[in-house]
Amino acid sequence: QVQLVESGGGLVQAGGSLRLSCSASGRTFSNYHMGWFRQAPGKEYKTVAAISTSGGSTYYADSVKGRFTISRDNAKNTGYLQMNSLKPEDTAVYYCAASRQGVMTTRAYDYDYWGQGTQVTVSS
Repeated sequence: QVQLVESGGGLVQAGGSLRLSCSASGRTFSNYHMGWFRQAPGKEYKTVAAISTSGGSTYYADSVKGRFTISRDNAKNTGYLQMNSLKPEDTAVYYCAASRQGVMTTRAYDYDYWGQGTQVTVSS
């Protein structure tokens, strides 16, 4: 089992920045690929970004490319999502998740463990 706890969400004006953190405990964090997902009210989960176990491979949704950066510090059992140039359409609950799949995946159903989510609200 891996327990994940997100933090760093909040209210920010358009154009601002936030840094989300995902603190992991339980099994060895470095054995899991990590992803960030978001869900806006009334909408489906959307993959935001993903990172491989070593951090050597990353994925970004087109909507966040160039604005968001995913990273991880395995020594600290923590993952991060740096969000810059935020837009109102980025408003959602953001979740981090961990996957035991053999290769990095961007599909939500491939992720085995999920955090409770953190609210990000971007005002115009």
